[in-house]
Amino acid sequence: MKKIIVLFILIPFLGFSQITDKLDYISPYNKGLSAIKKENQWAFINLQGNIVIAFRNDLVLTEIDNKKYPIFINERCLISEKKEGISYFGYIDTSGKTVIEPQFLNATNFDKEFAIVIELYKEILGKNNILNKQTVRYESTEVLINKSGVIKYNLTEPKGLPLSRNFISKPPKIFSKIIAKNLFSTSGKDNKIIIKKITEQKEESN
Repeated sequence: MKKIIVLFILIPFLGFSQITDKLDYISPYNKGLSAIKKENQWAFINLQGNIVIAFRNDLVLTEIDNKKYPIFINERCLISEKKEGISYFGYIDTSGKTVIEPQFLNATNFDKEFAIVIELYKEILGKNNILNKQTVRYESTEVLINKSGVIKYNLTEPKGLPLSRNFISKPPKIFSKIIAKNLFSTSGKDNKIIIKKITEQKEESN
């Protein structure tokens, strides 16, 4: 009788642990973070697949290669919040903390140290005694802000703005662009492009 020899070959195999499922979209990684979408909310995962910023519905999408998803650029990601039907924009950092409160009528991603936003100014003209309300005037202008939200330069002249959801159904368009270090372009009154140079202002010493 022939003996049957059974050989057991040990084959190593990989084990998998499911982190999250039922996703609708996963963005390419950028600086170690990827945006993931589930229904109408977005979150961020790191290179290990761990969720580092929980799902939320206030992240602003950026169009990249015909795809739209939230993205961190220079450690800042745009967020948006609606107040009385009007959208206001701000920024979070890579921990998910709001570092610049939603306060701008529109905003761009950061380009190196600056971003362009539409700043809103409120001027109290007086008080309507009949309606018992303050009479106010609103103006907006495009400005450069740093990563802390501090306004560094005014890019356009202030212009009057009716602050109402009927007039601002969507964010006003930003016309200014950063084209090089200390250079930006914007549109003039005749819709022609103007290039301006930012000059550093040094503090005078006594």
